[in-house]
Amino acid sequence: MNHKAFQPTIIILILINAVIVGLESYRGLYESYGEWFVRIDTFVLIIFTLEIILKLIAAKPTVNFFKDGWNVFDFVIVSSSFIFMGSPFVTVLRILRVLRVFRTISVIPSLRKIVNALIMTLPSLGTIMLLLGIMFYVFSVMGTFLFRDVAPEYFGTIEDTLLTLFQIITLESWASAIMRPIMEEVWWAWTYFVAFILSGTFIVLNLFVGVIVNNFEKVEQLENGETPEDEQLKEEVTQMRQEIRELKEIIRDERE
Repeated sequence: MNHKAFQPTIIILILINAVIVGLESYRGLYESYGEWFVRIDTFVLIIFTLEIILKLIAAKPTVNFFKDGWNVFDFVIVSSSFIFMGSPFVTVLRILRVLRVFRTISVIPSLRKIVNALIMTLPSLGTIMLLLGIMFYVFSVMGTFLFRDVAPEYFGTIEDTLLTLFQIITLESWASAIMRPIMEEVWWAWTYFVAFILSGTFIVLNLFVGVIVNNFEKVEQLENGETPEDEQLKEEVTQMRQEIRELKEIIRDERE
C-alpha cells in the first residue's frame, strides 16, 4: 500500500475509467466496441475492488478503515457498482461508473485539502448565505418598485427581480442586456446596479473566498500535525524574541 507506484497506478486507472465512460456516450463507438468497453470496465472494477480489500487488510484493526471519511467514500463508490451490476437500469449503472472519477479527489492529497477546506467552510457559509439572502431581498424589493414599469420582463415581480439579480451577480451580460436599456428610460438607474455589484460581488463573494482560504490554511496545519495552540505559541515566541532584541538594543545604547 505504501509503494511509490501504488497511488499513481490507481490514478491512471481512474483516468482510464473516465475516458472509457466518456467514449461510451458516442453511440457509434459503443455499438462497434461495446464488448471491449465492458471488458475494460470489468478489469478496472476488479482492480478497484482489490485496492479496497488491500486497504481493509492493511487497516489494523479493520474498523479503522471506516474511521476515514475518504475510505468510506471509496468503499461506497466501488460497492455500488456491484449492487447495480446486471440490473435493467443501465443508465443508473453508467452514472455510478462516472462517479468513480470522483475518486481522483480521494487519492490526490492536494484535492483532498481543497474539499476538506470547503467542508470546514459550511458552518460559516450559512452566515454568509444569510447575509447574501438579506441583500438579495432588499435589492429585489427596491428593483421591483423602481423598474417594474420600465422593464417588466426583468423587474415585474419579486421573483423576476431575484432571477435578474442572480444573473447580475454572475456578471453575465448585466450591463449590455439589463442596465443600459433601462438607463435609456431612467438615467440614474446605474446607481442601483453599481451599488448591487459592489455589495454583492466584491464584498460578499470575496468574503466567502476569504473564509475558504482561511480554512485551507487550517487544513494544512492539521495535516502537518499543527494545532491552533501551536500557532499561538509560535506567535508568542516570535513576540518574545522581538522584545528581547529591543531590550538588547536599549542596553547597548545605554552602555555607549
